[in-house]
Amino acid sequence: MSEVRRLTLPLSREVAATLRAGEACTLTGPLFTLRDAGHVRLLGELHGQGSLPYGLAGQAIFYAGPTPPAAGRPFGAVGPTTASRMDFAAPELHRAGIVATVGKGRRSQAVRQACIDTGSVYFAAVGGAAAFLAKCVESSDTIGYDDLGTEALRRIVVRDFPVFVGIDTQGRDVYDARC
Repeated sequence: MSEVRRLTLPLSREVAATLRAGEACTLTGPLFTLRDAGHVRLLGELHGQGSLPYGLAGQAIFYAGPTPPAAGRPFGAVGPTTASRMDFAAPELHRAGIVATVGKGRRSQAVRQACIDTGSVYFAAVGGAAAFLAKCVESSDTIGYDDLGTEALRRIVVRDFPVFVGIDTQGRDVYDARC
């Protein structure tokens, strides 16, 4: 079995280009949580301003809706949301500067093509492990859309957050038997 790749966020496109679908990784650094309603708002701001707000260019978005703090941690649980629900926004956000996304499950062909076209990656996190993943979160700050509750835009800092490369920059997809 291959060794786990330890990656530091934000992820450069040069490092992203070295990743391969199926590769086990850990992420350390800032991640931005955002889900369905937040994506609608973010696209609206992108369209209005012509660029990503909140310093999101070059960053990674984690499709998650964390629970309230528990056990002395920023969240009691923070698990990946089904990524395909954000497929309506992902290609445009990749073109605007998002380097990586984190979620669970298969993505659309449009997202796969966006990863190829922009040199971006999709990381798959394990669903059902939200309490464990919360132990990897060191801090959390809400930076936008606070009225959306769990779907607010948050900047979290993670350490050794486990993921697999779901789609690499060549379009290889871990959910595709041809991978």
